[in-house]
Amino acid sequence: MDIMATISNCSSHATVEQMNISFSNSSLEKLSPESSCHSVLLYDFHSFLIPTIYGTIFVVGFIGNTIVIVVRCLKVSRKTVANTYILNLAIADLLFLLSLPLWAVYYAQNYNWTFGTFLCKICGAVLSVNLYASIFFIACMSVDRYLAIVHPLQSQSRRSLCQAQFITMMVWSLAFFSTLPTIYFRNTYYLEEYKVTACIMDFPQNDFSTWSAALGLMKNTLGFLVPFSIIISCYIGIGKYLLKTPYLEINKHKRDKVLWMVLAVVLAFFICWFPFHILTFLDVLTTLNFITSCKLKALIDTLMPFTLCVAFANSSINPLLYCFVGNDFQQELSYLVKRLMSFRKNTFLTAVFCYMEKVVFFSKQLMCINATLA
Repeated sequence: MDIMATISNCSSHATVEQMNISFSNSSLEKLSPESSCHSVLLYDFHSFLIPTIYGTIFVVGFIGNTIVIVVRCLKVSRKTVANTYILNLAIADLLFLLSLPLWAVYYAQNYNWTFGTFLCKICGAVLSVNLYASIFFIACMSVDRYLAIVHPLQSQSRRSLCQAQFITMMVWSLAFFSTLPTIYFRNTYYLEEYKVTACIMDFPQNDFSTWSAALGLMKNTLGFLVPFSIIISCYIGIGKYLLKTPYLEINKHKRDKVLWMVLAVVLAFFICWFPFHILTFLDVLTTLNFITSCKLKALIDTLMPFTLCVAFANSSINPLLYCFVGNDFQQELSYLVKRLMSFRKNTFLTAVFCYMEKVVFFSKQLMCINATLA
């Protein structure tokens, strides 16, 4: 389950109770046919709290990721494997962040989607692509960092720029194919009872539980468990290697800085995504009727929007962790700022000189006219 609701095809004259729909804080969700939970949950404070959080994430993330993309695309940045992954991570985050204002409006209007079916599909697809692509790129960066630190000589042939670009294409392809079900099922549905048009996952009536559970488990495994296992394994290996390395071979301050960076990356990834995937897994269990508690179902619906806020915040945190704390990026950004300031200064001086030349020219013309009249 996500911020875009799930619903099955129902007759247009059916009531909310007959359609077996729960208008929850996180979605308009079609409950499984076997479910006995028919409660309708409305939380008005979500209409201003969630959009406010989304707006903050959008502003911070948009600025951070835009700076990263500009710096990485200009010649001031070195073309390396790590920078290739960082650039694509920023692109994935930025594409998602561009859709976030629409979801903020969706919440602010009490789940009323006013942007049409096409944008409903596009925004849902962008969210899904970001969920997979960003985590895949973080995993790629973790593997690259492990090879560069633990096996610097042996991995030189494996860490070429061409291979990184090929892996990047594979990551985008895998993220896109994982999103195809979202593109297919995402649709708008008008709820006459609440006078709103919801942007929903329109699963078939007969296969609702199967599709809902399958996509939920795919998010858990492909979107969290597999990449997190890779990330944690790489950073455990890095930590062990750095702790075993004698002080004579590596500066203690530099070693400690890398270790803290490693810890920050793992914690940020875990804190941002773990709550969302836990609730997603619990929602799968309720969909399959392994859990039948209506109170737990209501709790999932209550907490889901906030776990999404935390997960989305990862798009704002990524630039801070992977770029702004790095010495190389700070130097590149500083160099870019100096170039821009120099350009502005030169542009200003050029404009002043042009203006002065025009003043001198018109002054001479005026003097000639006065001399002629005299």
